[in-house]
Amino acid sequence: MFNVEMYQGNKVENYALVQKQLIALIEDEPNMIANLSNASALLNQFLGEINWVGFYLLEKDELVLGPFQGLPACVRIPIGKGVCGTSAAERKTMRVEDVHQFPGHIACDAATRSEIVVPLMKDDKLIGVLDIDSPITNRFDESDQQGLEKITDILCNYL
Repeated sequence: MFNVEMYQGNKVENYALVQKQLIALIEDEPNMIANLSNASALLNQFLGEINWVGFYLLEKDELVLGPFQGLPACVRIPIGKGVCGTSAAERKTMRVEDVHQFPGHIACDAATRSEIVVPLMKDDKLIGVLDIDSPITNRFDESDQQGLEKITDILCNYL
């Protein structure tokens, strides 16, 4: 599931390496869009078996498309709608094994089968969400969730 050419450890070790790489990319850059752009590119390179990775940023009462890697995507998602909107509303990670079983799933890419969405929280306030889609059912597990939650924590510390 990982890009084996770059990462040779187990999943936890690989996430730790990506977390270090992320810090090196963003620690001296104050621009949020630049940092989210590099984060999406890094995750796109790091994660195997995905077809979309990016960010939706909170604007008033909806999520608006931010930096991403993949096919063109839905631009606006209401809070509480779909996996991203539900994650934002509940302020918790949503790991969906089969998006076709998720009530109200918003299909931006028909190839997507599973999804993980992690809220971006800073000072107990929602900034947006990290959204990752996969064409593989049940692609994301607990170690992905923990690794990606740590990545969003790092991002939020620098935003």
